[in-house]
Amino acid sequence: MPLPIVVTRGEGSLLWDSTGKGYIDAISSWWVTLHGHAHPYIAARIFEQAQKLEQVIFSGFTHEPAIELAERVLSILPGDYSKVFYSDNGSTAVEVAIKMAIQYWQNQDPVSGTSRKKILAFKNAYHGDTFGAMSVSAPGIFTLAFRDYLFEVIFIDTPTLENLSEIQQIVARHADQLACFIYEPLIQGAGGMLMYEAKPMDILLDFIRPLGIICIADEVMTGFGRTGNLFAGEYLKNQSDIICLSKGLTGGTMAMGITAATIKIFEAFLSDDRRKTFFHGHSFTANPIACSAALASLDLLEKEECIEAIEQISERHSLFAARIDKHPGVKRLRNLGTVLAFEINSGEDGYLNNIALSITKQALEQGIYLRPLGNTIYIMPPYCITAAQQHKIYEFLIVLLEEFTQNLQV
Repeated sequence: MPLPIVVTRGEGSLLWDSTGKGYIDAISSWWVTLHGHAHPYIAARIFEQAQKLEQVIFSGFTHEPAIELAERVLSILPGDYSKVFYSDNGSTAVEVAIKMAIQYWQNQDPVSGTSRKKILAFKNAYHGDTFGAMSVSAPGIFTLAFRDYLFEVIFIDTPTLENLSEIQQIVARHADQLACFIYEPLIQGAGGMLMYEAKPMDILLDFIRPLGIICIADEVMTGFGRTGNLFAGEYLKNQSDIICLSKGLTGGTMAMGITAATIKIFEAFLSDDRRKTFFHGHSFTANPIACSAALASLDLLEKEECIEAIEQISERHSLFAARIDKHPGVKRLRNLGTVLAFEINSGEDGYLNNIALSITKQALEQGIYLRPLGNTIYIMPPYCITAAQQHKIYEFLIVLLEEFTQNLQV
């Protein structure tokens, strides 16, 4: 295993190591960096806030950055959300959502309890590394060591027009026991950048929602422009009851998570009966500096040049996809918005395919940071990436595919 590279600074789409070598950050440092590294506008807002208020307990107190951020986020979300709960990262945003959904049903009858204790999720899902988030993630290498400690989840395939009837039958059998359904809309990130269509998903949600099952959209990765739209949920006519956000929320500069809920969810906790209280909190909930970073990121995201940059990245991806579509080294080519992915045709598909280490090493030698998910190569760059930088990534992949194909033929 190679030693970690010491990164000393970043600017825009570039990272520099301690030897002075630069790398194009082709994956936005694990999908968080929207506007580039060390963005001066976000840095200035952080500096300004740090001189006013760096931290305060968010229980019995509030502050202006948290209020403003909640109002702005609620105004742009794809659904009828009315309340925001702050936490620290994507896993905790999901953890909060799961706890909300479970307790929602418990609060209907705090004495006798509820039969709705199971959760519905997709196969190949990944929702985080805390125990609730691991439970609703697909069983696999990430959760293997903890499998005996995770709670019961019913896993279904992502919907297609062909398998909808079978999925609906599974849901119907368990409907009275299901507290919630959690899903990553349109793209399953860590599961391998797997993509599915909006139309069958809407049909599935049309079936699930009348059953009273609380729907949770995990937009930790897909939020804030990654899919071309501001949120992946905008491709769907059915919206969730709860939505989870993190990663790009602060432009990648500070740790922060948001779980937003509809008024229906909120009102299940609004009571003089303290047993109905949502007892959840974090030391750094609604940290003022993180809130200010998020507000700055939203300012940049709403600018016309950022919207155009997202469109340009998407267009370049589409052109490159057409270029490699029939290449023998490529399997399951797909792209949506700023995300392009494919499997390299080598060995068994999956996260443990060791070709990832070789590809990362070759890319780093060429001044590009790629981190394949096993044999799944993907590109998800910051929105500030230049056409020349994006072209360099594509040309590296062309050479990689040609070398790989030649080796197969030898």
